[in-house]
Amino acid sequence: MFFFEAIPWQSWLVWLGILAGLMALNEVTRYSKYTGLAFFVALPLVLSVFVWPRTSGIGSGSQTANWFAWVKVYSALVGCYIGLGMRYTRMKDKKWCYLLVPAILGLNILEAVVREFQVMGMQGVIDDMFFMGGPWNAMNGIAGLINMLTICGWYGVVFGKGKSRDLVWPDMMWFWIIAYDLWNFAYVYNCVTDRAFYSAALLISCTIPAFLIKKGAWAQHRVHTLALYMMLMMTVPDFFVKSDYAVASTHSPAAYYAISVLALVFNVGVGIYQVYTIVRKRKNPLKDDLYSDSKSYQAVLAENR
Repeated sequence: MFFFEAIPWQSWLVWLGILAGLMALNEVTRYSKYTGLAFFVALPLVLSVFVWPRTSGIGSGSQTANWFAWVKVYSALVGCYIGLGMRYTRMKDKKWCYLLVPAILGLNILEAVVREFQVMGMQGVIDDMFFMGGPWNAMNGIAGLINMLTICGWYGVVFGKGKSRDLVWPDMMWFWIIAYDLWNFAYVYNCVTDRAFYSAALLISCTIPAFLIKKGAWAQHRVHTLALYMMLMMTVPDFFVKSDYAVASTHSPAAYYAISVLALVFNVGVGIYQVYTIVRKRKNPLKDDLYSDSKSYQAVLAENR
C-alpha cells in the first residue's frame, strides 16, 4: 500500500473497535457534567499518579516518554475543562471566557506545528520511534499555522438544549474541519508515522458526530476524543507499534510529500476563501461570525436556540 504496509484483517477490526469506542465514549462524556468529570478529572488523576509514570515516564523506553505526549494529554484535558466550565457554570456569561475556546484549540495546533519543525531535523530511531524528517515537515508546519489562523467566529459559540448543553460553534464550517483533518493526519504521519494508522480512527471519531450526530459541536467532539485517545496511548503506548496489531508506515518520501502537499494546498484554499469572505462582506475576523449567512450556519443556530 502507498501509506502503510500490509494491513491484516485483525488490525482493521481493532481500528474499527477504536473508532466505535471513541465515538461511544464521546457520547457518554458529553451526556452530563458528572460523566465528564468522571472521565476527565477523576480518571486522569488516578492514571497520572499510579500508571503514567510507569508506562510513559522518563526512562520507561516507551514512545510516549517525551515532552510532546505529556503536553498533549494535559492540554487536551484542559480543553475538556474549559468546555465543561463553559457548559455548566457561569463562565459563559463572561465574554472574555469565549476567547479560551479558540485559545486551547490554537494551542493544540501550535504544539503540533512546533513538533513538526523539531522532527524536520530528526533521522532514524529515537526513543523507540522512527523518524524521517524532510521538507514535508516544513510544508505541513505551514499548513498548521494557516489552519490555526483561520479559526474564526468564537464569540458566536452557543450552548445546546437538554442535559448535555453541548458547546456548539456555528461558524466552524465543514471545509475548515476537513482542512484540519488533512493537516492533522499529515502531522501524525510525519511525526508519529508508525502510529498514524490508528490516529486516523481518532480523527474520524470526531468528524462523524460533527456531521451526523451533533452538528456544530466538532470542537467539543474533538477535545473529548483526543483526551480519551491520549489517555489510552499513555497507558498502553507499545500496543500501537509493538503488538501483533501494529501497522507500520511505508516510510516512503512520496507518501510524506503526498499528504503534506494535500494538507497545505487545502489549507491555503481555506485561507484564501476566508480572506475573500472578510473583504467581500466587510467582516472583522476578531469579532464577527464570518459565515453567518450560510445555510449550514443558520441550521446549526436554529437547532440550538
